[in-house]
Amino acid sequence: MTGEFEHRHGYPPGTNQVRPADHDDQAAARALAQVTPTPADLVTFYENIGDVTWADVGNGYFLDPASDVLLRLQEYGVVADGLVIGSNGGGLIYVAGPDGAVYRTRTASLDEPEFDKVADDLRHFLELLERLLTRFNANGDPGYL
Repeated sequence: MTGEFEHRHGYPPGTNQVRPADHDDQAAARALAQVTPTPADLVTFYENIGDVTWADVGNGYFLDPASDVLLRLQEYGVVADGLVIGSNGGGLIYVAGPDGAVYRTRTASLDEPEFDKVADDLRHFLELLERLLTRFNANGDPGYL
């Protein structure tokens, strides 16, 4: 994606990466599994992936590291019975529900949030992100997730 980015858009790309989990990320994933009813696939994800940062895909897409998910949980508790796992650059927030489904806020606020289900489980959500990146690479249109 970044090879053609500057030519296509007229400015250099920002951070666009899927960062593998390091030891600290894996420890945070294990801690997350201990303190909440975290879906097993989310724990597995965080044991392997540190975070996802696609700053230049549309407004941006971000899946936070497990340590940030834990910190947010400690500070604010669960959101709509789920865990805040990321956001897009437009401020909409992604929440993993206890059933494994992924939801997106309708607004950029967690004050009295309303949610839309965007994926049945984390695998489905990651597949949607992959399609979004593929579409963005092909024609510059990231679509909407």
